[in-house]
Formats: sequence, structure tokens, C-alpha cells
Amino acid sequence: MFEPEELGQRKDELADALREARKAAGLTGDRLAARCGISQSKLSKIETGKVLPADNIGMIEVKGPNVFKGYWRMPEKTKSEFRDDGFFITGDLGKIDDKGYVHIVGRGKDLVISGGFNVYPKEIESEIDAMPGVVESAVIGVPHADFGEGVTAVIVKHPDAKVDEASVLKGLEGRLAKFKMPKRVFVVNELPRNTMGKVQKNILRDQYKDVYNKA
Repeated sequence: MFEPEELGQRKDELADALREARKAAGLTGDRLAARCGISQSKLSKIETGKVLPADNIGMIEVKGPNVFKGYWRMPEKTKSEFRDDGFFITGDLGKIDDKGYVHIVGRGKDLVISGGFNVYPKEIESEIDAMPGVVESAVIGVPHADFGEGVTAVIVKHPDAKVDEASVLKGLEGRLAKFKMPKRVFVVNELPRNTMGKVQKNILRDQYKDVYNKA
């Protein structure tokens, strides 16, 4: 029997594994929720749970015959992840277009709130990963006295590449809004991963949690 925290982590790992399997199989197109055994989907505001219009980015909630009914012998966890109307809170952030397609932009737990603005790490990671010499990146939010959370990038570069904090920040100029710009960039040999190969951002957040602390 898994503890609630471990079960939640395994759920995230499974979701990531399924996305990678679909990508490997060439199933990379967007899908209508109704074709996946989900009869209803909606977006909600993270802080309040209030339903949002389809053209907004919010927490994706789903309901349908392929959605499980709850966690075995875990009534508190079931209550925390299901709405009273039966909608399951997926933990994914996304938007729903006018055709009903669901577009996922990232995980809710990875959302960075900096200076009152929502920052979606995937957008920044895509820009950094496209830079010459960069192998991969992970963008996180860590405590910042002035902004609440400071946008922070951790990158892995190719061994012979001349990539550093200054070059990454310069490469992002004009490509991102100022509030999305990383305040610090760290170059590391590798990113921490779990047994399924997923980047463990919780470890990175803990590792860099004091980087903006003032003396």
C-alpha cells in the first residue's frame, strides 16, 4: 500500500510515461477529450476552483466513463482531488480551444508565480532547449523576497559547448516577456531523475531554495 504522497508521485510518473509512449508511437496530435472516454472537460482557476472560459489557461478537470471514481481506501485524498460534481482534478494546466481540443501546457505543481504573474516553465524550457549547445533544461520557481518566486533555469550543455548564464540570458532577450525571464541560470552536468527518467523538479527546488536569500 502506497502512502498518499508516493501514490501522487507515481500517478505523475505514469502520466509522463504515457505521454512519452504516445510520442514514441507517433501519436503526437491533439485529441478531443470525448474520444478518450472523457465526456466532459473544463478549466478551473487554480487558487479558487472557479470555472474559467475555454480560451484561458487553467487546471484541467475531466469527467467520463474512463475516469476512475476515487482512491482505494483513501477518502481524504479522493475528496481533495475530486469536485463535488464528480470532476477529477488532473493536476495538468492547459486550455480548451473552440473545437474542443485540450492543449496541455504543463503541470500545476510546476507553475511559477513571480511578481503576481503566472509563469509556465514549459514555455521557457522550449526556448532554452532550442539554443545551440543546450542538451536540456528545467525551469523552477524558488523563494524570492521581492517576487514571491524567482524564475530559475537549470541547464545541461553539450561538453564542448560554450554555454553559460550570460549567453542563455542574452539568447532569451526579446523572446520572452520580462517577467518570464530567468533571474538566474545554472549549468550542471545532469538533471536529477527518478527511476522512470522524469526530471525531479522537487529536488532542484530544494537544492536552489536559498539562492535568492539576502545576507
